[in-house]
Amino acid sequence: MQRTRPKRIFINDVDRYSSRNIAKFLSTCVAGGESSEEGEAEETVASSRGEPAFQIVGTVSASAKDEQERFLLERYSSPNRDELLKCLLECDVVVYNVSESASQQQVEEATWAITALHAEMENFKSRKMFILVSTVMTWAMTKPQNPDDTDVLLAEEEFRRRRPHPSFKSHNNLEKLVLKLGKGKTSKLTGYVVASGLQYGKGENLFHYFFKVSWLMQFPKVPLFGEGTNYVPMIHVYDLGGVLQNVIELKPKSKYILAVDDSKNTLEDIVKMISDTLGPGKLNKVPEQDAIAMKAFKPEELEYLSINLRLGAFIIKDSFSLHWTSEAGMVENMENIVEEYKDTRQLLPIRILLVGPPAVGKTTVSEKLCSHYQIHHIKIKEVIEEKITQLKEIVNGAEPESVSEEVTAAAQKQLENLNKSMEMNAGRLADHLLLEILQEKLNSKPCRNQGFVLDGFPKTYEQAKLIFSDEDTENQDLSKAPVYNKKITPEHVFALNATDDFLTKRAQGLPQSVAEEMRYTQEEFIPRLTRYRQLSTAEETLLDFFDEIEFLPEHIGVTTGDPEYTDILKAITEMVGIPKNYGLSPEEQEEEDRKREEERRQKVAAEAAEKKRRNEAALAEMSAQYEEWQKNLSELNRQEHELLEARSLPLRNYLMKYVMPSLTEAMSDCCKIKPEDPVSFLAEHLLRNIQQE
Repeated sequence: MQRTRPKRIFINDVDRYSSRNIAKFLSTCVAGGESSEEGEAEETVASSRGEPAFQIVGTVSASAKDEQERFLLERYSSPNRDELLKCLLECDVVVYNVSESASQQQVEEATWAITALHAEMENFKSRKMFILVSTVMTWAMTKPQNPDDTDVLLAEEEFRRRRPHPSFKSHNNLEKLVLKLGKGKTSKLTGYVVASGLQYGKGENLFHYFFKVSWLMQFPKVPLFGEGTNYVPMIHVYDLGGVLQNVIELKPKSKYILAVDDSKNTLEDIVKMISDTLGPGKLNKVPEQDAIAMKAFKPEELEYLSINLRLGAFIIKDSFSLHWTSEAGMVENMENIVEEYKDTRQLLPIRILLVGPPAVGKTTVSEKLCSHYQIHHIKIKEVIEEKITQLKEIVNGAEPESVSEEVTAAAQKQLENLNKSMEMNAGRLADHLLLEILQEKLNSKPCRNQGFVLDGFPKTYEQAKLIFSDEDTENQDLSKAPVYNKKITPEHVFALNATDDFLTKRAQGLPQSVAEEMRYTQEEFIPRLTRYRQLSTAEETLLDFFDEIEFLPEHIGVTTGDPEYTDILKAITEMVGIPKNYGLSPEEQEEEDRKREEERRQKVAAEAAEKKRRNEAALAEMSAQYEEWQKNLSELNRQEHELLEARSLPLRNYLMKYVMPSLTEAMSDCCKIKPEDPVSFLAEHLLRNIQQE
C-alpha cells in the first residue's frame, strides 16, 4: 500500500460553530476509501506516528481570538481576495460552508471562490474538489409531487425541482453555480453540493437556547415558540463532517447530496425531549413573535426553526461508509447529546459538603460559595419545608390539569407519613424519611445540572452511607473501595473547625433574637457542641466515609483574624477550581458593568475629594506656617531694632555734645558766605575749630 501525502483542505470561517466542528472532525480522520468516479483505488492512511489524513487550513474573522487551534495547520485572519485565492490554489479540497447564515457576505465570497478557481482551472497541477456545504432551507418551499401523499419523503434525485425559502434564494443560485462550474469528466475542478439539515451537537448552536433555559431551570416550563408541529430535518455536526469525509474520499457520481439523519421529529418533539432530559420536563407554547421580544432568537434563526420538511438521504445511506454519531437523531440520542453539551461547554456540577461544629460559620461560607459558583445551597431544614409545601400544593390541587389522581393519592400518603413522624419525634423527622427527601433533592435537575453546597448534613457515617452509597451495596467486593452514587456524592469535602472557647464566645456575642432563631442560646448551644465533638470521636465518623471512597476531606481552621472568611474562601476556591457554569446573561453583564462603572466613578470621586482635602489641608498648614514665620520675623526685627537703639545711645550723646555744635556753626556760616565749594569750606571750617580747641 502506497502512502500518499495528506490532502490539504481549506474550510472557511473555522471560528464559527459549524465550520469549527467540521474542521475538528476532519483533522482526526485517518481512514480512506475508494474512488467510485475514476475507478482507481485511492487510500488515505495514517503514518506510523498517527499522522492525520487531512491537513486543515481556514479563515477566521477579524474578531476571532488570536489563538492557534490545534486542529488547524494554518489560519488566515480576514485575508484579501488575492491572498485568499493563493491559499485556495494550494489546497486539494475547498470547502465553503454557508449553512449557518442567510447573510449575503458568505454567499458572495463562496460565489467568488468557485468562479476564481474555475478561471484558474487550466493552471491546476492536479484535480481539485470544491464542496459547498449548503442548507436544506433551499428545499423549504418544495411540495411533494402528489399533494395528497403527505408521508412521502423528498429525496436527492428531486433536487432539480427544489424551491428555496425566500431568504435563501441566493443560496439556491450558488448551489446551481457550483454544480454548473464543477461538472465535466475532463474538468480539473469537481463540484459538490451538500445540503445540510439543521445542525446540533458539540455544545449546540441553533438549539442552544432550549438547552440553556433547561439547564438553568430558568422557567418552570421551557418556552416553545409557535405550535411546534413542523418536521425539522437535522444532522449531528460530526455526522456532517463524516459526510464531507466520504465525499472527499469516495468522489461519488451524484453531485447533490442531502445530509440529514433518520429522525422525523417535530420541533415540539425536540424541545420536549430537551426539557425532559435536562430541564423541568414541561413546555409552554408561546407566540412565535415572543422569541424576538425575549431575545431568545433572531428573526433569521426563527426561519430555520420554522422549516417543515421530511427528507430522505438515500445517497449517504446506500453509498457512504458513515460511522454515525447520531443516526437516529437528537431525540433518540438525547442522553448522549446532553453529555456532549455539558462537556463541550464545561457545564459540570460542583458538589461540596461543608461540615463543622455549631457557630463555626458553615452557613455564611456556604452562601458565599453558592454565590461564587452559582450553585444551590442545601440546608436540611429548608429542604424539609420545601417538600412539605410541595406535597400540600399537590394535595390541594394547585395544578389539577397536570397531576393525576395516583400522584395526588401518593402525595397525600407521603404527607401523612411526614406529619405522623414529626408528631412522634417532637417535630423531627425519622432518619429514613429525612434521607429520602434529601436524596430526592440532590437528584433534582437543578442540583444535578449546577451542583450544590450541603450545609452541615449529613452528620454521621451511617447517614452518609445511606444517602451516597450505591443502591447495590450488598454485592460489593469488600476488598475494594465502596461504590458510591457519582451523580449526588460531594467530590469536595471541607471540615471547618475552631476551639470550643472561640465558638462559645461567638455564640454568646450574638443578639438574643438571633441566638434563639439559630438555637445558639446557652441552654441549646453547649449540648449541640458536645454532641458534635462526640460524633467526631466516634469509631466511624462522617469523614471516614469520604476517606473510604477516596474523597479526602480538607480541614480548615477558623480564627478571629478572618471575620469575613476571606482566607477560608480563597483556600476552598483554589482547591475546587473555577466556576463551571454559565456566566452572566447580557442583561446581567450590562448591570454588572454599570455597577462596576458606578463603583469606579465613586472611587475616582472619593480619591479626587480626598486629594482636594489633602491639598487644602496642606495649603492651610502652609498658610499657618507662613503667618507664624511672618510673626516671628516681625518680632525678630523689633528685638533687633531695640538692640541697635540701645547700642547707639552713647554715640548719639557724643555727637550731640562735640560734633553737632561745630557742624551747626559751620553750616550756618556756609549759608551766609555761600562759597563756590561748600564741601571744602565746611572741611576747612571744622579743621580750624579743632585746631583752636
